[in-house]
Amino acid sequence: MSNYKGQKTIKGKRLKPESLMMSYGYKPELSEGALKCPIFQTSTFVFKNAEEGKSFFELAYGLRERQPREELGLIYSRLNNPDLEILEDRLTLWDEAEAAAVFESGMAAISTTLFQFLNPGEVVLHSEPLYGGTEYFIKNVLPRFGIHGVGFPAGATRKEIEQLIETQGIQDSLKFIYIETPANPTNALVDIRMCSELAKKYSSQDRQILVGVDNTFLGPVWQHPLKHGADLVLYSATKYIGGHSDLIAGVCLGSKELISEVKSLRTFLGNMAGPWTGWLMMRSLETLKLRMTSQTKNARYVADFLAEHPKVEKVYYLGHLTEGDPQFEIYRKQCLSPGAMISFDIRGGEKQAFRFLNSLKLFKLAVSLGSTESLAEHPATMTHSDIPPEEQVKMGITEKMIRLSIGVEHFEDLLLDLEQALDAV
Repeated sequence: MSNYKGQKTIKGKRLKPESLMMSYGYKPELSEGALKCPIFQTSTFVFKNAEEGKSFFELAYGLRERQPREELGLIYSRLNNPDLEILEDRLTLWDEAEAAAVFESGMAAISTTLFQFLNPGEVVLHSEPLYGGTEYFIKNVLPRFGIHGVGFPAGATRKEIEQLIETQGIQDSLKFIYIETPANPTNALVDIRMCSELAKKYSSQDRQILVGVDNTFLGPVWQHPLKHGADLVLYSATKYIGGHSDLIAGVCLGSKELISEVKSLRTFLGNMAGPWTGWLMMRSLETLKLRMTSQTKNARYVADFLAEHPKVEKVYYLGHLTEGDPQFEIYRKQCLSPGAMISFDIRGGEKQAFRFLNSLKLFKLAVSLGSTESLAEHPATMTHSDIPPEEQVKMGITEKMIRLSIGVEHFEDLLLDLEQALDAV
């Protein structure tokens, strides 16, 4: 089964990802003709003979070179499992990546990737703000291993970032550029191509600087970082890819060479996703574009409503960027849609923000994002609460900011809920 990829073309024309999500990577005749891929709930797999077992392990532990078109055979679900292999094949389609690695959480994908490519004494240059968990990992966990992070504000120019690199004296120790675009929760954009050019500039013959992009906010439908020079793209697949608030998962995609290195460390950390998670994500991928299209349409109505409301001070929404704004140029270059994430500043502060949140009826007061239901949360005291208040302010996160994740409900009902909650403030 692991050698089977599936049909990508008909009459020489490449099929679209949303069509391939139904069957790519799966061969029904290998599973008693089941239309949908079964859940392979097993820890280990039986070898046909001892020679096959030897061959599989030689490849798994790098004891010999992989032959052309040869894939790792099924050994043990910590190494590989049909549900994960088929899922990883399908995940490559949206981003047009060579390979993918699925993890038990978004943070597992991020931490494993950074640990794989960073060594003591090296530096990761990262955009700000980042998701709170990523921020904490870079600033509090990596330094324990002699790895240090240097942050730059999302929206910084190439000249400003170059000055930061040289002022900090990290030209010779820089190994990884990690960016989150759009940024959580401000929707600020980072120019992926510019970061790729910086990586090339400061790389040397024996030190290749990699660019990794957290693409969770726009998902694999509305932005494709690998096409803009990124080496790796990462997702909290809990969000849009999973999309139903019923699983936790993460993904890293890139070249076969880089993902092979990521999977090598994943094997020994043991943080790959299980077969149930893989099966659930395959189900979710079939409706990914439908869900994200509906959410994006709803978000436009919500953002326009908020922008005109007298109790709203400012709306952070990619669809409201205008020509002449440097962020608009980045948006036009690398984003296919404004997505469905909106933040806004309510007039007042924490008291008014909490009153609004406590008055919502259809929106659920919860963290996470990208699911079928609409969610609302308070970044300063929830998702980004581990960031010191003075740092939050520098990143544009204040007590009056509220973050919304727009779902697939009827937009008129969403507007009605927002209106009554704002009335209560």
